[in-house]
Amino acid sequence: MTESSTRIRTRRAILDAAVTVLARDPSASLAEVAAAADVGRTTLHRYFAERSDLISALAAHTLDQVCIATDRAELSHGPAPEALGRLCREYFELGDVLTLIFNEPQIGADPAYQEEAEHDRELTDLIARGQAEGTIDPAFTPAWFQYALWALLYTSWSLMREASLPRHEALELCLRSLGKLAAAR
Repeated sequence: MTESSTRIRTRRAILDAAVTVLARDPSASLAEVAAAADVGRTTLHRYFAERSDLISALAAHTLDQVCIATDRAELSHGPAPEALGRLCREYFELGDVLTLIFNEPQIGADPAYQEEAEHDRELTDLIARGQAEGTIDPAFTPAWFQYALWALLYTSWSLMREASLPRHEALELCLRSLGKLAAAR
């Protein structure tokens, strides 16, 4: 039996609201999530009986968002540094999604995050391609580079939130730092 379109939209609204609310305040109540989703608490509880159910659903939801962003970046097209810049821009747009992934231990502990995902392999392949092209520094392993990308993104989002750095400046600094990091020596 398939879910009705109304049920799918309501579930999506709850998950999207939860991402926004919990990224800003990890201790926010389910009532705050319900209010942000513009649904009642009883509606939220029909979809997610416990907070842990919501967090488990968020693990799959956030992973889907990262995969969609990776696909949009079209990593197999163009020179590796350009593809890396597109990926950084796409991930930058997922600020709340990735902040939630970094800040919610239950999401990172979810089995879906414990195994290498397709988007991880695509980034690894992109780094290897750039190193083979001579456009990305071969001294960095793909795993190190991936962690560095996440750190730059997290730093950019944190500065936007905590230091009121304008969004366009945060993105520009992130891209510039990534470009310098990746540049072949």
